[in-house]
Amino acid sequence: MAVTDAAIDKIKEMIFSGELAPGSRLPKEADLAERLGLSRNSLREAVRALALIRVLDVRQGDGTYVTSLEPQLLLDAMAFVVDFHQDDTVLEFFQIRRILEPAATAMAATRMTESEIAELRGILGSLPENPTIGQLVAGDLAFHRRIAAGSGNAVLCALIESLSGPTTRARIWRGLTRENALEKTREQHTAICDAIAARQPEVARSWATIHIAGVEEWLRSTLA
Repeated sequence: MAVTDAAIDKIKEMIFSGELAPGSRLPKEADLAERLGLSRNSLREAVRALALIRVLDVRQGDGTYVTSLEPQLLLDAMAFVVDFHQDDTVLEFFQIRRILEPAATAMAATRMTESEIAELRGILGSLPENPTIGQLVAGDLAFHRRIAAGSGNAVLCALIESLSGPTTRARIWRGLTRENALEKTREQHTAICDAIAARQPEVARSWATIHIAGVEEWLRSTLA
């Protein structure tokens, strides 16, 4: 195991054991390096790596802190990867979305409050008749984000969010608008919203599956 990897593991163990709680400050570099039996260079590399994936927060002139460790924060790195994926892997991301989003939609049908459902309808109603690509992307993100949050599962919501970057959606919408798919998407979004409002989790799951699978199928044929 590389020295830096060993240093990362030792810091992670301090977090796992509860010795370093979310929001707590790490000991001074010299003290921590001596305590863990590391060189200061190895410790710095480990801290830098953990800061990149949002486990640690390095504050100049103040010190290094453990972040909140919230799922969304830790999965930001995945969202970065998704936005820079190659076209030959985009279908794999959609396959994951097709597994996760229908489950989240079914959960949302039993857990969303009436005010949250009203907010979801508001998102649908706010899209102009002839939206730009930017408006389509923003509306699509907001719609699916509201449903994911409505599932009541923070980890599931964070996973879906990380797989649904705006860059990916922009690519998809540019192609879909050429296929005149806007009306179909409006209809499917409305059907998903209606099923959630009616507290019909399996109907909501089915519509979400149809919706995502349809985009996946279009993308598959386009890449082929």
